[in-house]
Amino acid sequence: MSVYLDHAAGEPLRPEAREAWVEAAAVVGNASSIHHAGQDARRLLEDARERLAAAVRCDPPEVVFTSGGTEAVGGALKGLWWSRPSGSDAIVLPDGEHHATLDTVEWLRAHEGAHPRPVALDDVGRIPVAGFEAVLEGAALATALVANNEVGTVNDAPALAAVAASRGVALHLDAVAAFGHVPVSFREWRDGAAGTTGLAAMSLSAHKVGGPVGVGALVVARAADPVPLIHGGGQQRGLRAGTQDVPGAVAFAVAAELAVAELDAEAGRIAVLRDQLIGGVIGSVPGAILLGDPDRRLPGNVHMLFPGAVGETLLFLLDQQGIAVSTGSACQAGVPEPSHVVLAIGRAADEARQVLRLTLGRTSTDADVAAVLEALPGAVERARAAGARSPSRA
Repeated sequence: MSVYLDHAAGEPLRPEAREAWVEAAAVVGNASSIHHAGQDARRLLEDARERLAAAVRCDPPEVVFTSGGTEAVGGALKGLWWSRPSGSDAIVLPDGEHHATLDTVEWLRAHEGAHPRPVALDDVGRIPVAGFEAVLEGAALATALVANNEVGTVNDAPALAAVAASRGVALHLDAVAAFGHVPVSFREWRDGAAGTTGLAAMSLSAHKVGGPVGVGALVVARAADPVPLIHGGGQQRGLRAGTQDVPGAVAFAVAAELAVAELDAEAGRIAVLRDQLIGGVIGSVPGAILLGDPDRRLPGNVHMLFPGAVGETLLFLLDQQGIAVSTGSACQAGVPEPSHVVLAIGRAADEARQVLRLTLGRTSTDADVAAVLEALPGAVERARAAGARSPSRA
Protein backbone atom coordinates (compact mmCIF):
# COMPACT_ATOMS: atom_id res chain seq x y z
CA MET A 1 0.00 0.00 0.00
CA SER A 2 1.20 3.49 -0.82
CA VAL A 3 -0.85 6.52 0.21
CA TYR A 4 0.42 10.02 -0.47
CA LEU A 5 -1.18 12.63 1.81
CA ASP A 6 1.47 15.35 1.60
CA HIS A 7 0.18 17.26 -1.42
CA ALA A 8 0.87 20.58 0.31
CA ALA A 9 4.58 19.76 0.14
CA GLY A 10 4.35 18.93 -3.55
CA GLU A 11 1.70 17.75 -5.99
CA PRO A 12 2.59 14.77 -8.18
CA LEU A 13 3.87 15.94 -11.56
CA ARG A 14 1.04 16.18 -14.07
CA PRO A 15 1.60 13.99 -17.16
CA GLU A 16 0.68 16.94 -19.38
CA ALA A 17 3.33 19.11 -17.70
CA ARG A 18 5.93 16.36 -18.07
CA GLU A 19 5.15 15.98 -21.77
CA ALA A 20 5.25 19.74 -22.31
CA TRP A 21 8.63 19.92 -20.55
CA VAL A 22 10.12 17.15 -22.69
CA GLU A 23 8.81 18.70 -25.91
CA ALA A 24 10.11 22.18 -25.00
CA ALA A 25 13.48 20.75 -23.93
CA ALA A 26 13.99 19.44 -27.45
CA VAL A 27 13.99 23.00 -28.80
CA VAL A 28 17.58 24.17 -29.23
CA GLY A 29 18.35 27.80 -28.54
CA ASN A 30 18.78 30.44 -25.87
CA ALA A 31 15.66 32.59 -25.59
CA SER A 32 17.86 35.70 -25.49
CA SER A 33 19.59 34.91 -28.80
CA ILE A 34 18.48 36.72 -31.94
CA HIS A 35 18.98 33.87 -34.43
CA HIS A 36 16.06 31.70 -35.48
CA ALA A 37 16.79 28.97 -32.93
CA GLY A 38 16.83 31.52 -30.12
CA GLN A 39 13.63 33.08 -31.36
CA ASP A 40 11.93 29.67 -31.46
CA ALA A 41 12.79 29.28 -27.78
CA ARG A 42 11.68 32.86 -27.15
CA ARG A 43 8.25 32.19 -28.62
CA LEU A 44 7.80 29.20 -26.34
CA LEU A 45 8.88 31.26 -23.34
CA GLU A 46 6.61 34.21 -24.05
CA ASP A 47 3.68 31.92 -24.80
CA ALA A 48 4.24 30.31 -21.39
CA ARG A 49 4.37 33.74 -19.77
CA GLU A 50 1.06 34.71 -21.39
CA ARG A 51 -0.60 31.45 -20.35
CA LEU A 52 0.58 31.72 -16.75
CA ALA A 53 -0.51 35.37 -16.66
CA ALA A 54 -3.98 34.36 -17.81
CA ALA A 55 -4.14 31.71 -15.08
CA VAL A 56 -3.10 34.09 -12.29
CA ARG A 57 -4.99 37.01 -13.90
CA CYS A 58 -2.24 39.51 -14.40
CA ASP A 59 -0.50 41.11 -17.38
CA PRO A 60 2.18 38.99 -19.11
CA PRO A 61 5.04 41.49 -18.50
CA GLU A 62 4.26 41.24 -14.77
CA VAL A 63 5.31 37.56 -14.69
CA VAL A 64 8.94 37.00 -13.66
CA PHE A 65 9.96 33.34 -13.77
CA THR A 66 12.12 32.18 -10.85
CA SER A 67 13.67 28.99 -9.51
CA GLY A 68 10.73 28.47 -7.13
CA GLY A 69 8.58 30.00 -4.43
CA THR A 70 11.45 30.65 -2.03
CA GLU A 71 13.35 32.76 -4.54
CA ALA A 72 10.15 34.58 -5.44
CA VAL A 73 9.46 35.44 -1.79
CA GLY A 74 13.05 36.50 -1.11
CA GLY A 75 13.23 38.52 -4.31
CA ALA A 76 9.99 40.33 -3.50
CA LEU A 77 10.87 41.19 0.09
CA LYS A 78 14.48 42.21 -0.49
CA GLY A 79 13.67 43.99 -3.75
CA LEU A 80 10.80 45.99 -2.25
CA TRP A 81 12.87 46.77 0.85
CA TRP A 82 15.76 48.14 -1.18
CA SER A 83 13.41 50.30 -3.27
CA ARG A 84 11.41 51.57 -0.26
CA PRO A 85 10.75 55.26 0.38
CA SER A 86 13.45 56.96 2.42
CA GLY A 87 12.78 57.03 6.14
CA SER A 88 10.78 53.79 6.20
CA ASP A 89 12.34 50.83 7.98
CA ALA A 90 9.40 48.75 9.23
CA ILE A 91 8.14 45.52 7.67
CA VAL A 92 4.64 44.37 8.61
CA LEU A 93 5.06 40.65 9.31
CA PRO A 94 2.11 38.53 10.48
CA ASP A 95 2.87 35.67 12.84
CA GLY A 96 2.79 32.22 11.25
CA GLU A 97 4.28 33.15 7.87
CA HIS A 98 6.28 30.60 5.88
CA HIS A 99 9.97 30.35 6.77
CA ALA A 100 10.89 31.72 3.33
CA THR A 101 9.36 34.97 4.56
CA LEU A 102 10.42 34.76 8.21
CA ASP A 103 14.04 34.01 7.39
CA THR A 104 14.26 36.75 4.74
CA VAL A 105 12.84 39.36 7.11
CA GLU A 106 15.21 38.18 9.84
CA TRP A 107 18.11 38.65 7.40
CA LEU A 108 16.88 42.16 6.61
CA ARG A 109 16.62 42.88 10.33
CA ALA A 110 20.12 41.60 11.09
CA HIS A 111 21.91 43.06 8.05
CA GLU A 112 19.83 45.98 6.79
CA GLY A 113 18.26 47.45 9.94
CA ALA A 114 14.68 46.45 9.20
CA HIS A 115 12.19 46.56 12.06
CA PRO A 116 9.54 43.82 11.84
CA ARG A 117 6.08 44.78 13.07
CA PRO A 118 4.24 41.61 14.10
CA VAL A 119 0.56 40.96 13.56
CA ALA A 120 -1.00 38.36 15.86
CA LEU A 121 -3.10 35.61 14.29
CA ASP A 122 -6.49 34.70 15.67
CA ASP A 123 -7.11 31.26 17.14
CA VAL A 124 -7.82 29.67 13.75
CA GLY A 125 -4.70 31.09 12.09
CA ARG A 126 -6.31 33.99 10.28
CA ILE A 127 -4.61 37.38 9.82
CA PRO A 128 -7.12 39.89 11.27
CA VAL A 129 -7.56 42.70 8.77
CA ALA A 130 -7.98 45.30 11.54
CA GLY A 131 -4.81 44.16 13.27
CA PHE A 132 -2.93 44.22 9.97
CA GLU A 133 -4.14 47.72 9.17
CA ALA A 134 -3.27 48.99 12.66
CA VAL A 135 0.48 48.56 12.12
CA LEU A 136 0.74 49.69 8.47
CA GLU A 137 1.30 53.40 9.04
CA GLY A 138 4.76 54.43 7.86
CA ALA A 139 5.86 50.88 7.04
CA ALA A 140 8.31 50.22 4.21
CA LEU A 141 6.36 47.18 3.06
CA ALA A 142 4.03 44.44 4.24
CA THR A 143 3.71 40.74 3.51
CA ALA A 144 1.01 38.13 4.09
CA LEU A 145 0.03 34.59 3.19
CA VAL A 146 -3.03 34.14 0.99
CA ALA A 147 -3.50 30.80 2.75
CA ASN A 148 -1.55 29.40 5.67
CA ASN A 149 0.58 26.52 4.44
CA GLU A 150 0.33 24.59 7.72
CA VAL A 151 -3.17 24.94 9.19
CA GLY A 152 -4.80 25.75 5.84
CA THR A 153 -6.72 28.88 6.86
CA VAL A 154 -7.51 31.14 3.89
CA ASN A 155 -7.02 34.86 4.55
CA ASP A 156 -9.02 37.77 3.16
CA ALA A 157 -6.41 38.75 0.56
CA PRO A 158 -8.55 41.44 -1.17
CA ALA A 159 -9.13 43.19 2.16
CA LEU A 160 -5.44 43.02 3.08
CA ALA A 161 -4.55 44.51 -0.31
CA ALA A 162 -7.14 47.26 0.14
CA VAL A 163 -5.90 48.39 3.56
CA ALA A 164 -2.28 48.31 2.37
CA ALA A 165 -3.24 50.54 -0.54
CA SER A 166 -5.17 52.89 1.75
CA ARG A 167 -2.01 53.36 3.82
CA GLY A 168 0.31 53.65 0.81
CA VAL A 169 2.28 50.52 1.75
CA ALA A 170 3.62 48.08 -0.86
CA LEU A 171 2.26 44.57 -0.20
CA HIS A 172 3.67 41.18 -1.10
CA LEU A 173 1.28 38.23 -1.04
CA ASP A 174 2.62 34.70 -0.72
CA ALA A 175 0.19 32.67 -2.84
CA VAL A 176 2.36 29.53 -3.04
CA ALA A 177 -0.04 27.38 -0.99
CA ALA A 178 -3.17 28.99 -2.41
CA PHE A 179 -2.74 29.27 -6.17
CA GLY A 180 -4.53 26.51 -8.05
CA HIS A 181 -6.50 25.49 -4.95
CA VAL A 182 -8.58 28.60 -4.22
CA PRO A 183 -9.41 31.51 -6.57
CA VAL A 184 -6.48 33.91 -7.02
CA SER A 185 -6.61 37.11 -9.08
CA PHE A 186 -3.64 39.44 -8.97
CA ARG A 187 -5.32 42.05 -11.18
CA GLU A 188 -8.57 42.08 -9.23
CA TRP A 189 -6.84 42.34 -5.86
CA ARG A 190 -4.49 45.03 -7.15
CA ASP A 191 -7.06 47.12 -9.00
CA GLY A 192 -9.78 46.64 -6.40
CA ALA A 193 -7.69 48.64 -3.93
CA ALA A 194 -7.65 52.42 -4.14
CA GLY A 195 -4.33 54.21 -4.46
CA THR A 196 -1.14 53.80 -6.42
CA THR A 197 0.54 51.62 -3.79
CA GLY A 198 -0.84 48.35 -2.48
CA LEU A 199 -0.46 44.90 -3.98
CA ALA A 200 3.01 45.08 -5.51
CA ALA A 201 4.06 41.43 -5.81
CA MET A 202 2.83 37.86 -5.49
CA SER A 203 4.81 34.62 -5.18
CA LEU A 204 3.95 31.33 -6.90
CA SER A 205 5.48 27.86 -7.20
CA ALA A 206 5.04 25.27 -9.95
CA HIS A 207 5.28 22.08 -7.92
CA LYS A 208 2.29 23.07 -5.79
CA VAL A 209 0.02 22.71 -8.83
CA GLY A 210 1.58 19.66 -10.46
CA GLY A 211 4.39 21.41 -12.31
CA PRO A 212 8.11 20.64 -12.00
CA VAL A 213 10.20 21.30 -8.91
CA GLY A 214 12.63 24.20 -9.28
CA VAL A 215 10.29 26.56 -11.15
CA GLY A 216 8.30 29.45 -9.74
CA ALA A 217 7.19 32.96 -10.53
CA LEU A 218 7.07 36.38 -8.96
CA VAL A 219 4.25 38.55 -10.25
CA VAL A 220 5.39 42.18 -10.06
CA ALA A 221 2.90 44.99 -10.63
CA ARG A 222 3.80 47.35 -13.46
CA ALA A 223 3.88 50.26 -11.01
CA ALA A 224 6.30 48.48 -8.67
CA ASP A 225 10.05 48.81 -9.12
CA PRO A 226 11.84 46.40 -6.78
CA VAL A 227 15.62 46.21 -6.86
CA PRO A 228 16.65 42.93 -8.56
CA LEU A 229 18.58 40.27 -6.68
CA ILE A 230 20.29 38.94 -9.80
CA HIS A 231 22.03 41.19 -12.32
CA GLY A 232 23.73 40.56 -15.60
CA GLY A 233 21.45 40.24 -18.59
CA GLY A 234 18.46 42.53 -18.31
CA GLN A 235 15.94 39.74 -18.85
CA GLN A 236 12.39 39.92 -17.48
CA ARG A 237 12.14 43.72 -17.15
CA GLY A 238 15.61 43.62 -15.61
CA LEU A 239 14.10 42.08 -12.45
CA ARG A 240 15.86 38.72 -12.80
CA ALA A 241 18.84 38.39 -15.09
CA GLY A 242 20.09 35.12 -16.49
CA THR A 243 19.27 32.51 -19.10
CA GLN A 244 15.63 31.59 -18.68
CA ASP A 245 14.37 28.05 -18.13
CA VAL A 246 12.10 27.64 -21.14
CA PRO A 247 11.00 24.01 -20.52
CA GLY A 248 10.31 24.79 -16.85
CA ALA A 249 8.25 27.83 -17.76
CA VAL A 250 6.25 25.88 -20.34
CA ALA A 251 5.54 23.04 -17.92
CA PHE A 252 4.53 25.50 -15.18
CA ALA A 253 2.11 27.24 -17.53
CA VAL A 254 0.50 23.95 -18.55
CA ALA A 255 0.11 22.82 -14.94
CA ALA A 256 -1.29 26.20 -13.90
CA GLU A 257 -3.83 26.23 -16.73
CA LEU A 258 -5.06 22.77 -15.79
CA ALA A 259 -5.20 23.55 -12.07
CA VAL A 260 -7.24 26.71 -12.63
CA ALA A 261 -9.54 25.06 -15.18
CA GLU A 262 -10.24 22.19 -12.78
CA LEU A 263 -10.35 24.32 -9.65
CA ASP A 264 -14.09 24.42 -8.95
CA ALA A 265 -14.71 20.74 -9.61
CA GLU A 266 -11.55 19.49 -7.93
CA ALA A 267 -11.88 21.77 -4.91
CA GLY A 268 -15.38 20.42 -4.35
CA ARG A 269 -14.32 16.79 -4.75
CA ILE A 270 -11.25 17.16 -2.54
CA ALA A 271 -13.21 19.08 0.12
CA VAL A 272 -15.61 16.14 0.39
CA LEU A 273 -12.67 13.79 0.98
CA ARG A 274 -11.19 16.27 3.45
CA ASP A 275 -14.40 16.44 5.46
CA GLN A 276 -14.69 12.64 5.44
CA LEU A 277 -11.16 12.44 6.78
CA ILE A 278 -11.75 15.07 9.46
CA GLY A 279 -14.97 13.42 10.61
CA GLY A 280 -13.37 9.99 10.61
CA VAL A 281 -10.35 11.11 12.60
CA ILE A 282 -12.40 12.94 15.21
CA GLY A 283 -14.76 9.96 15.47
CA SER A 284 -12.04 7.33 15.83
CA VAL A 285 -9.20 9.05 17.71
CA PRO A 286 -10.12 10.23 21.21
CA GLY A 287 -9.11 13.82 21.87
CA ALA A 288 -8.18 14.69 18.27
CA ILE A 289 -8.64 18.40 17.52
CA LEU A 290 -8.88 20.11 14.12
CA LEU A 291 -6.71 23.22 13.89
CA GLY A 292 -7.29 26.10 11.48
CA ASP A 293 -10.52 27.61 10.25
CA PRO A 294 -13.14 24.82 10.09
CA ASP A 295 -14.86 26.44 7.10
CA ARG A 296 -12.59 28.90 5.28
CA ARG A 297 -9.64 26.57 4.68
CA LEU A 298 -7.79 25.04 1.76
CA PRO A 299 -9.88 22.23 0.27
CA GLY A 300 -7.25 19.54 0.85
CA ASN A 301 -5.92 20.57 4.26
CA VAL A 302 -6.47 18.51 7.41
CA HIS A 303 -4.32 19.76 10.29
CA MET A 304 -4.88 17.79 13.48
CA LEU A 305 -3.66 18.02 17.05
CA PHE A 306 -3.29 14.66 18.80
CA PRO A 307 -2.68 15.39 22.50
CA GLY A 308 -0.09 13.06 23.97
CA ALA A 309 1.23 11.84 20.62
CA VAL A 310 4.42 13.36 19.21
CA GLY A 311 4.00 14.28 15.57
CA GLU A 312 7.36 12.91 14.43
CA THR A 313 6.49 9.56 16.02
CA LEU A 314 3.15 9.48 14.22
CA LEU A 315 4.83 10.37 10.94
CA PHE A 316 7.28 7.48 11.36
CA LEU A 317 4.57 4.96 12.33
CA LEU A 318 2.39 5.93 9.37
CA ASP A 319 5.33 5.91 6.99
CA GLN A 320 6.05 2.32 8.03
CA GLN A 321 2.58 1.52 6.74
CA GLY A 322 3.14 3.31 3.42
CA ILE A 323 1.28 6.50 4.34
CA ALA A 324 3.14 9.77 3.68
CA VAL A 325 2.10 12.77 5.80
CA SER A 326 3.81 15.80 7.35
CA THR A 327 4.17 17.23 10.82
CA GLY A 328 4.04 20.75 9.41
CA SER A 329 6.72 21.79 11.89
CA ALA A 330 10.06 23.37 11.12
CA CYS A 331 13.24 21.34 11.45
CA GLN A 332 16.30 23.47 11.92
CA ALA A 333 19.72 21.77 11.69
CA GLY A 334 18.12 18.37 12.22
CA VAL A 335 16.52 19.37 15.53
CA PRO A 336 12.71 19.07 15.55
CA GLU A 337 11.05 22.24 16.76
CA PRO A 338 7.47 23.00 17.72
CA SER A 339 5.39 24.41 14.87
CA HIS A 340 5.63 28.20 14.95
CA VAL A 341 2.18 28.39 13.38
CA VAL A 342 0.60 26.28 16.11
CA LEU A 343 2.32 28.46 18.70
CA ALA A 344 1.03 31.56 16.89
CA ILE A 345 -2.59 30.44 17.27
CA GLY A 346 -2.17 30.20 21.01
CA ARG A 347 -1.30 26.55 21.58
CA ALA A 348 1.37 25.43 24.05
CA ALA A 349 4.82 24.24 23.00
CA ASP A 350 4.08 20.59 23.75
CA GLU A 351 0.88 20.80 21.66
CA ALA A 352 2.88 22.35 18.82
CA ARG A 353 4.86 19.08 18.67
CA GLN A 354 1.74 16.91 18.62
CA VAL A 355 0.35 17.82 15.22
CA LEU A 356 0.05 16.21 11.80
CA ARG A 357 -0.74 17.84 8.48
CA LEU A 358 -2.55 15.49 6.12
CA THR A 359 -3.11 17.10 2.73
CA LEU A 360 -5.10 15.71 -0.18
CA GLY A 361 -4.87 16.64 -3.82
CA ARG A 362 -5.53 15.74 -7.42
CA THR A 363 -4.63 12.05 -7.09
CA SER A 364 -6.36 11.48 -3.72
CA THR A 365 -9.16 8.91 -3.52
CA ASP A 366 -11.72 7.45 -1.11
CA ALA A 367 -9.36 4.51 -0.70
CA ASP A 368 -6.63 6.85 0.57
CA VAL A 369 -8.98 8.24 3.21
CA ALA A 370 -10.06 4.75 4.23
CA ALA A 371 -6.44 3.60 4.55
CA VAL A 372 -5.54 6.52 6.82
CA LEU A 373 -8.61 6.02 9.00
CA GLU A 374 -7.69 2.36 9.39
CA ALA A 375 -4.06 3.04 10.32
CA LEU A 376 -4.24 6.27 12.31
CA PRO A 377 -6.02 5.20 15.53
CA GLY A 378 -3.49 2.46 16.23
CA ALA A 379 -0.59 4.77 15.39
CA VAL A 380 -1.87 7.41 17.80
CA GLU A 381 -2.33 4.81 20.52
CA ARG A 382 1.25 3.60 20.05
CA ALA A 383 2.63 7.14 19.93
CA ARG A 384 0.80 8.07 23.12
CA ALA A 385 2.10 4.96 24.85
CA ALA A 386 5.64 5.81 23.73
CA GLY A 387 5.19 9.37 24.96
CA ALA A 388 3.97 8.23 28.34
CA ARG A 389 7.19 6.25 28.78
CA SER A 390 9.46 9.12 27.69
CA PRO A 391 10.57 12.25 29.60
CA SER A 392 8.61 15.41 28.73
CA ARG A 393 9.96 17.43 25.79
CA ALA A 394 8.05 20.57 26.65
